[in-house]
Amino acid sequence: MEQRKLGGMEVSAIGLGCMGMSEFYGATDDAQSLATLEAAFEAGVTLFDTADTYGFGHNEELLGRFLRGRQGRVRIASKFAIVREPGRYERRIDNSPDYIRSACEASLKRLGVECIDLYYIHRLNLEQTPLEESLGALAELKRAGKIGAIGLCEVSAATLLRAAALQTIAAVQSEYSLWTRDPEQGVLQACADVGAALCAYSPLGRGFLTGKVAPESLHDAKDARSFNPRFAAENLASNERIVAIVRAIAAEKSCTPAQLALAWLLAQGPQVIPIPGTKRISYLHDNLGALQVRLSEAELARISAALPLGIAQGERYSVEGMQGLNA
Repeated sequence: MEQRKLGGMEVSAIGLGCMGMSEFYGATDDAQSLATLEAAFEAGVTLFDTADTYGFGHNEELLGRFLRGRQGRVRIASKFAIVREPGRYERRIDNSPDYIRSACEASLKRLGVECIDLYYIHRLNLEQTPLEESLGALAELKRAGKIGAIGLCEVSAATLLRAAALQTIAAVQSEYSLWTRDPEQGVLQACADVGAALCAYSPLGRGFLTGKVAPESLHDAKDARSFNPRFAAENLASNERIVAIVRAIAAEKSCTPAQLALAWLLAQGPQVIPIPGTKRISYLHDNLGALQVRLSEAELARISAALPLGIAQGERYSVEGMQGLNA
């Protein structure tokens, strides 16, 4: 397994996003998810990404079951700040020091570990809590050995540079894919400048870039794509041309669309670590196959030209989900 640097750690070049094992992508199955986690570990994946809000703690508890006997052999990234009520998508953002401390203790207990390797601020609310206060609380947790490294999610380049002047920032997690190239507007370079990894979530466009999104999922109230603007009827037809381009180039490379999309991301810089999410072993192995796909400079240029920044129609999230983005 190819390795990449994340702060002072080395992790697998492709990680595993675990959110969909608990909610947002239809029905869940713990046995199936645990089997997928095991398969990922056996394949050499060492970075597993979760958050306290995924399934209202269920995702961390699930990972805790998987982690028994594996502490120290994998790296766990978790997040705090998005506060929701069970059964609801609406949220508030809390970055206060008191909340940070209580959220960390709760996550440690659910995960069954003494230290969370990478602890992200899931979203920023700078109007409520100054950045200095949030980072100060995280620094205290780091000194206490409860977290190993500090991360930020969906921040602007300016905020990252400001944060890095206050504390060592190991990673930024941002949506980054062939239909969401926003990090190229400053964040990707800022990560390189401060020595932070960029962990790319939704690197397959919430499954869209694979060409395998089932139409029925877009009408399933348990599937977040059913209320995501990019999957709305008025945008979906236009966005289908993106999939057609990915499919065509993947066919020329004798790889799957998922492998092409992930290989393109891996080629964007050594600091980029895609964390595709899946709860199925077959999709896991398909994704990991991207490590065998090599793209020439000419191919990378062709892909980038065919799928330029801003090609996707529709916002990345609903109005509620846009809270805290690019703070």
